Amino acid sequence: MIEARRLHILRAVADHRTVTAAAAALYLTPSAVSQQLTALEQETGHRLVERSAKGVRLTPAGEILLSHTNAVLAQLERAEAELAAYGSGEAGTVTVASFATGIALVVAPAVARLARSAPGISIRVRDAEGDASLPMVLDRQVDVAVAVEYRGAPPADDPRLAHVPLYAEPFDAVVPVSHRLADLGEVPLAELAKDPWIGPYPGNPCHDVVVLACESAGFQPRLEHSSDDFRAVVALASADAGVALVPRSALRGMDLTGVVVRPVDGDAPTRRVFAAVRRGAEGHPLIRPVLEALEAAGAE
Repeated sequence: MIEARRLHILRAVADHRTVTAAAAALYLTPSAVSQQLTALEQETGHRLVERSAKGVRLTPAGEILLSHTNAVLAQLERAEAELAAYGSGEAGTVTVASFATGIALVVAPAVARLARSAPGISIRVRDAEGDASLPMVLDRQVDVAVAVEYRGAPPADDPRLAHVPLYAEPFDAVVPVSHRLADLGEVPLAELAKDPWIGPYPGNPCHDVVVLACESAGFQPRLEHSSDDFRAVVALASADAGVALVPRSALRGMDLTGVVVRPVDGDAPTRRVFAAVRRGAEGHPLIRPVLEALEAAGAE
């Protein structure tokens, strides 16, 4: 008989590629993870992982078991949801991880909405970028992630996750007031090919949006300055240190002295935001109202 908790460990090892990283995500010791993998191999009668100096990878047998693991764990999430519904599930805590602007735009309004419509549900919020929040959901560190589509992100049909679209917003060009294009109504990205750029660090989903937009315009941006804080990005642009693309919502309430904000000419780069939960958990009586509140906030 295969134990479900060992399947969860197998998926964590497949996601994180090393026993040490999987152990950290699961709050276990590496030796405990190794012991559980060994026990799982004994249960199945197959070698499931191969270890090397670079980490761990699944064997063909491990890949077969992983494909079933995603379905089994999703079904267990559904079972928990139905049992919670049977027991009413009207009170409890849901942990939501989101990037800072997402907290302001949809999470905080959802918290306020739930305080009125479902006062028994308590929301615990954690600030995390989208590339960090999705693994947190899979590792059961949080229940819901508010994340951004990015290169390498799990697709909408990922068997491990259920996606709920929330909103999409354009990136605007931010240039110094003295910039040669500051008087234009819209800024053609191709005209910024030779400028120094300011933007998020690689790994931040917004970094991918900026780079892909510039590549589509025919150039690779010369990133001279890096910050994940858009206030810092705008401050550097106001100091004539370079140009930037910033999500429109991130500019709300910001001191824009010294910069000009203009729409991008043509197809503007867009940040697409969604909520994600472990597949099967979307019907849980605690999680479903949270997703509905996030959807409502995103539609406002």
